[in-house]
Amino acid sequence: MKIVVTDQAGESHELEGLDGWRVMEVIRDWGLNIKAECGGSCTCATCHVWVDPEWFDRLPAMEDCEEDLIFSTLDQKPTSRLSCQIILSDALDGLKLTLTPSAAKDSVPA
Repeated sequence: MKIVVTDQAGESHELEGLDGWRVMEVIRDWGLNIKAECGGSCTCATCHVWVDPEWFDRLPAMEDCEEDLIFSTLDQKPTSRLSCQIILSDALDGLKLTLTPSAAKDSVPA
């Protein structure tokens, strides 16, 4: 299955992932500019992404920990999610998202 990721420079990347993998893992393993400091434990918000509006409502609802962390970011939008909390499945094949400035490896914490 594939996801389409726009990086902080506006370049689009089509990445292949596996069912059951976290979107954050796919982005990180393909070498894109994402910190992902906590490795998927929903404790840092350094894998913050903006999900394409066409895909946002297809995702499972956010849990409280994710919502709290997104609220702490300076670049949040209505379609913000943590990529570590999005698990790939056939229903998400073709998912489109954008890496936020705050997720960049060289970004300064708020």
